[in-house]
Amino acid sequence: MIAFDRPWHVVGLIGLVVAVRVVIPRLRFLGRLRAPLLEFDDSLLIALLVVFCVLRPFVVQAFYIPSGSMLPTLQEKDRILVLKFWYHLTPPRPGDIVVFRAPKAAYYSNPAENHDLSEQKDFIKRLVGVPGDRLRVNDNALFRNGRPVEEPYIESPPFYGWPLDPLNDVTVPPHRYVVLGDNRNNSNDSHRWTLPTRGRSEVHAPFVSGDDLLGRAWLIFYPLDRIRVLR
Repeated sequence: MIAFDRPWHVVGLIGLVVAVRVVIPRLRFLGRLRAPLLEFDDSLLIALLVVFCVLRPFVVQAFYIPSGSMLPTLQEKDRILVLKFWYHLTPPRPGDIVVFRAPKAAYYSNPAENHDLSEQKDFIKRLVGVPGDRLRVNDNALFRNGRPVEEPYIESPPFYGWPLDPLNDVTVPPHRYVVLGDNRNNSNDSHRWTLPTRGRSEVHAPFVSGDDLLGRAWLIFYPLDRIRVLR
């Protein structure tokens, strides 16, 4: 997931608009154009402050889809809107498409695309397990609390078993969530996440913290021929 998130980007853009506001009155050759240009610059500054200080942190944010891990629901290069306030009003539910801060286990499980383990990335996946749920994948299907889940939105049935011990389900602890990509067989998601440990090569770490959920994906707004509400 790609978003306009670096603070220096925002500060630089607002600083540029403020600088233009200071310079315009000194450009005498503009003549009668100075007043409308100042009005436009003031409006732009207010709009930027509203977007970056109110809307984006708390209401809605645009993201760009860089990979095919959510095929066929989301295509590469789709642009979507994410409701950042959603989970302040209602709890996350299985089936939601969520954007979240990727846990460290996601980086360790895919080192080819994550050379810098200190870099913060946002992922988008489908939420499949909430606190208290028991989950497993076998027989080419996801099972939640002992029952197969109907998932007409996935690219193809999962060709893997999860967890490795088929006799033990994964139980989701409090304030944690499990996520899988709709492109089940080509997604860096909960079923792949591991962390290195002392004495053992790795330990399974499939959970996303509730504190790292950024919001619920709501709408594809670009390309124009793919505009639709996400469900």
